[in-house]
Amino acid sequence: MEPKERLIFALDVPDKMTALKYVNLLREEVGLFKVGLELFMAEGPVLLQELANIPGLGPSRFFLDLKLYDIPATVLGAILTVVHGLMLVTIHSDLGPRGLKQLVDNLGSGSAWKILAVTVLTSLSASDLEALGYVPEYARHPESLVVLKAKLAKAAGCQGVICSGREAKAVKEACGKDFLVVCPGIRPAWAGVQGDDQQRIVTPYEAIKNGADYIVVGRPIREYPDGPVAAARRVVKEIADALK
Repeated sequence: MEPKERLIFALDVPDKMTALKYVNLLREEVGLFKVGLELFMAEGPVLLQELANIPGLGPSRFFLDLKLYDIPATVLGAILTVVHGLMLVTIHSDLGPRGLKQLVDNLGSGSAWKILAVTVLTSLSASDLEALGYVPEYARHPESLVVLKAKLAKAAGCQGVICSGREAKAVKEACGKDFLVVCPGIRPAWAGVQGDDQQRIVTPYEAIKNGADYIVVGRPIREYPDGPVAAARRVVKEIADALK
C-alpha cells in the first residue's frame, strides 16, 4: 500500500453534510473513511449507500465501525443489512470464541467484508480494566489482554483486530504479519486534542513502526489549525517515514 492508503479518517461528525464536506476535502489524501456510531445514529444506514455512490469512491473506501456486540444471530442480521462491499466492519471480541466463529462462518469465507474484532478500547486504562474485574495479569498489562483476544479472533476466522498502537507489535508477533491490525488512539506530537478521552495513545510514526496496517485519525486532523489537508499530509509523511 502507498502510505496514504494506510490512513483512515474518522468521520466522527454529527451530520451528513459535514461528513460529505470532509470526504470531498480528503478523498485524495487518505485511504479510507470511517463511519462510526455518532454519524450512523444521526443519519442511519441510508448514509452508507449515499457515500458508496459518490463517483470515484465506492463502498470499498469506507469502514463501518459500530463495534457490534450482541448474540451472534443479531449481529449477523445487522451486518447483512449493511451496504455490500464495505472494506472493514467491526464487531466486539467479547462475543467470545464460539460467537465469533459462528458469525464468521455464517458470513462465509468469500465475504466481501473484512471482519475486525475490537480488543480493548483505547480509552481504557489499566485501572479501568481492574475496576471491570479483570485479573491483575490482564488488568495491569493490557497488552496481554489484547493478544489473548487477538488470538481468539484469529482462531475464529476474523481477518484482524482493532487495538492500540502500543500493542500492534505484540499482536503481529502472536498472529502473523497477514493478520490485519488497525489502530485508533493516534495522537501526533504536533496536534493537541482538547478534552482528550484517549489513554493508550501513540504517534502515527510509532503505530506504523510497531506494525499497524492502518491507523485511524479523526480529531487531530479535523482540529488542526492549518486545516485538515495539511494535517493529513503531515500524518502521511510520518507513515512514510516509519515504513522506511
